[in-house]
Amino acid sequence: RFELPPIDRSEQWEKPVDPNTPDFVAMSDRWHIEPPDYEIIDKPLSPLDPYHQSKLKGDYPFCGDDLFTVLTMQNLSLYEYREIPIPSPPSAVNPNTYDFFGDNDQEFFKNTALLTLDVYKGQTSFRPPDWRFHSTLAFDYTDLRAEENQVVSPDPRKGKDRSRSDFAIQELYLEFLLQDCIPSYDFTSVRVGIQPFNSDFRGFIFNDTNLGYRLFGSKDNNRIQWNLALFDQLEKEINSELNTTTLRDQRVLIANVYRQDFIWLGYTAQLSFHANWDDGDLRFDENGFLARPDPIGSFQPHDVNAYYFGWAGDGHMGDVNVNHAFYQVYGRDSFNPIAGDDVDIDAQLAAFEVSIDRDWIRPKLSFLWASGDNNPRDDKGEGFDAILEKTNFAGAQFSYWGRQALRGSGTAVGLVQRDSLYPDFTSSKFQGQSNFVNPGLLVFNTGIDFEWTPRFKTLLNASWLFFDDTEPIELVLQQPGINREIGWDLSLGMEYRPYFTNNVIMKGGVATLLPGSGFEEFSQDDDLFSAFLEVALTF
Repeated sequence: RFELPPIDRSEQWEKPVDPNTPDFVAMSDRWHIEPPDYEIIDKPLSPLDPYHQSKLKGDYPFCGDDLFTVLTMQNLSLYEYREIPIPSPPSAVNPNTYDFFGDNDQEFFKNTALLTLDVYKGQTSFRPPDWRFHSTLAFDYTDLRAEENQVVSPDPRKGKDRSRSDFAIQELYLEFLLQDCIPSYDFTSVRVGIQPFNSDFRGFIFNDTNLGYRLFGSKDNNRIQWNLALFDQLEKEINSELNTTTLRDQRVLIANVYRQDFIWLGYTAQLSFHANWDDGDLRFDENGFLARPDPIGSFQPHDVNAYYFGWAGDGHMGDVNVNHAFYQVYGRDSFNPIAGDDVDIDAQLAAFEVSIDRDWIRPKLSFLWASGDNNPRDDKGEGFDAILEKTNFAGAQFSYWGRQALRGSGTAVGLVQRDSLYPDFTSSKFQGQSNFVNPGLLVFNTGIDFEWTPRFKTLLNASWLFFDDTEPIELVLQQPGINREIGWDLSLGMEYRPYFTNNVIMKGGVATLLPGSGFEEFSQDDDLFSAFLEVALTF
């Protein structure tokens, strides 16, 4: 057996002392600590390089040791082809045709360039900034090409195409830290100005960038987050959807609280309250269409006061991913155009989604119920509608029903608005008013996500759609006996990040609506198709 020789401890090694070598090296701040050689990017620095550290990206303070600036440039380009049922107008392009519906084809292009400046003070690794100034300038161009008159304007002399450019200060706010609790790092801050805000996990009720006053913070070692916000809504330009400088006479109050690790680790619960005070007036949009009051039924300017009480959750319970929401809304509409009288609001929304991750595959099941009004002539508004939603549920961003704005046949209002699921009979999501006399919706969805590589992901969804009650549609169209089935919505979505970062993101999708018996009875029986490609460049 091999044995190690004994260690001679008679002589102890001592570190040689060099009086010219200090025991430590003083650093002015942590941002100038040199990384190890293997982390250094061995490429020359370029102004367009997103990887090297820079004062313009907030990697180093640009003044002193705690004043930072972040300059972000972003360009969003969208091309979309879609088939939208369009009743043939009196001034039809082809007057010798006898079909009730005209040519469905539309092409839409939109390009938005954003320039964002973010200046803040404070070392923000474990705490929010002491103060922040944030601004975003937006330059937008839209181009719509249709095959029928009176799509781009109520005046048939305007033709079939429309192009428009717009500029807006889309974000402009100041933020101040009011309270900083050490050592838990809980805080209270206030933000004033034009700012983005999403009131829940999936954008069911309010998801907008607008003029507001927001008090927010955290408690219990950041396990609790809370918001109290009041928005004095600015009008939106109808084509670009950018903010204007005109106040709308609509105020929105939102209070919510989130609790992380509620009962289950990884599950976050939320309670919320929304109040929408929307004063009626007369307004035509930038294209010449009547926006308020919504041009349906016995319309006249009216006030809508609605109050939402909500419970939602998002996270996982063990291996199962869960997302759910329930909202109850009460209030009053001083003169609902479909009911022809004032109505008391009493409507509900319920949504539930479960999924499970198996390596790179995520199958999921989703259900959504938005209550419908079963008696549109009484004094109750029982059809659910939101304030300003942008719903991300059941594959909505790639689906036909959730992405396209469909007009009600023979009406001047939308059956469903773009980036929404609710069939609400309003002129538009941004300039119309919430309408609680509507047919409601049932969605049964199944989907599966494939994350093939860190670069590429596909999303498949199939949704079976029904109206909750068809009485409001039958009254509006004067057509009794309409079936509840809307049809099947089938979609394929794709996300591609060629450089493994968010500097270049490409999204695309194709979707089709296979009409059910109810949709066929008041619209077309042909399958409807849409496809889009979106490219986001960020520096």
